[in-house]
Amino acid sequence: MRLLMVIAHPLKDSLSHRFADRLSRDLTGRGHDVTLRDLYAEGFAPALTADERRAYYSTPFEDETGLKTFDGMVLVFPTWWFGLPAILKGWIDRTFLPGVAYSHDPEQGTLHPGLPCLKSVLAVTTMGAPAWYDRLVARRPVYRALKYGVFKPCAPKARFRFLALNGAEKVTPARLNRFETRLTRAATHLFPTEP
Repeated sequence: MRLLMVIAHPLKDSLSHRFADRLSRDLTGRGHDVTLRDLYAEGFAPALTADERRAYYSTPFEDETGLKTFDGMVLVFPTWWFGLPAILKGWIDRTFLPGVAYSHDPEQGTLHPGLPCLKSVLAVTTMGAPAWYDRLVARRPVYRALKYGVFKPCAPKARFRFLALNGAEKVTPARLNRFETRLTRAATHLFPTEP
């Protein structure tokens, strides 16, 4: 499978980079073609310019990142203030474009999916909040935004898995090991090796 892995954490010694490195080694070791995008290392500019926003629905966009060519996607990032890091949100804004990730019917206000090749998505995040707070109080805003706001409209047939390491600031080695086992299992299930 052709996979795109996007990492959005400024610190190389972060858990996000640890998880991305582990996944990258595992996936390439199983024969997948993994393209890595480390947004901070690239100096990715997340903010749309006025001209880009003005042309958003009037100019056909080119698939400059090759988004339509990937079979799977892995996003690895921290959750900050119950949201995506600004750089990852900006990457979505500047990559999931009309004519690339979807087509837009302005008269009906509807979106039509543009990523039929995308079969599986794995989102891996760390967050300081406990799981009960994310689920019961905040109601999983990052999960909902990614699953229902980005991937369901653009790639409705893609399987979506969201793994969160809650309480990441105080994680024990044993809990970290259990999470990494879950991570490997999820990646193996979502991105099977072709026979």
